[in-house]
Amino acid sequence: MIDKKQMIIIKGTKDGLTLFIEDQASFEEVMDELSDKLAENNPSHDEPVVSVTVKLGNRYLNDKQKKQLSDLIGNKNRFSIQSFDSEVIRRDEAITWKEDSEIKSINRIVRSGQVLEVVGDLLLIGDVNPGGKVVTTGNIFIMGSLRGIAHAGLNGDRDAVIAASYMKPSQLRIADYISRAPDYESEGVYMECGLIDEKQDKIVIDRLQVLSHKRKEISGFERRMQNG
Repeated sequence: MIDKKQMIIIKGTKDGLTLFIEDQASFEEVMDELSDKLAENNPSHDEPVVSVTVKLGNRYLNDKQKKQLSDLIGNKNRFSIQSFDSEVIRRDEAITWKEDSEIKSINRIVRSGQVLEVVGDLLLIGDVNPGGKVVTTGNIFIMGSLRGIAHAGLNGDRDAVIAASYMKPSQLRIADYISRAPDYESEGVYMECGLIDEKQDKIVIDRLQVLSHKRKEISGFERRMQNG
């Protein structure tokens, strides 16, 4: 049996308390040990409510177990669980994560009246004609002309970007930001990209090279392409 002294570790932080739970102990043992620790604490009703982050390690808790923990911690205590942090996720959550991070490589032309919608990042080898539309939850990379509508970060990802070899869209959308067509003629030499500039609070269009320092996480896209 694991030493009970190692089952529960409580540390104070500037944001409240962090509760570390030994992930090899049984849930029943954890509840017993936690109950004993909380019994030693008798907070006054005048004390402010303290936020608690529960670190589970390689332990997965179902909704019933989370409620049991929440009830135990909150019962007669001035504590409130802010979040449960676990290294373990359910199968359906893992599948969703994989879909969200997957790159869809598609070779086609999106013509007027057509809508191409994907989950994750899109690498489109082809054009988006006027009246055509591409929509993704992630980034959009078009190896061709963008003359229609492109909507990246559909679910609210404001760090998403839209890039095209020739950028002349009728509309750009990133998360909840909307931009009209640019009022200049692209040279068509350098790939351009659209991204949200937080300082200007709008979508701006710039050369693709700016992504190397404005969106460093895009390098993950390159690695995924190289690794298939």
